[in-house]
Amino acid sequence: MGQWAYKVVYVDYRGRISCEGVETLIGNNERRSAFVRRYFDSIGREGWELSSNQPLTANSAYYVFKRPAQDGDYADQPAATQETPTTPPPTTSTEGPTIESV
Repeated sequence: MGQWAYKVVYVDYRGRISCEGVETLIGNNERRSAFVRRYFDSIGREGWELSSNQPLTANSAYYVFKRPAQDGDYADQPAATQETPTTPPPTTSTEGPTIESV
């Protein structure tokens, strides 16, 4: 099964779209539906397909788009690294754990 890349878009139907730190504002005298359609058409041309949406209020929602992963889709994400200690941490007590009985 192939890997997917995802894009989360916040839409405020009063005239603002936010995605990955980029704000898009409604044009002068542009209808709200035309504004959102214009934005969705632009990312659709890049291969993004609507996967789901989550309404937040009567005027806003999150939309999740996906497409098959391409080179560079994950370039902005740091690689996950886990540090493995080479020596165990020093202990200050020579006693074992305290066990309480009821």
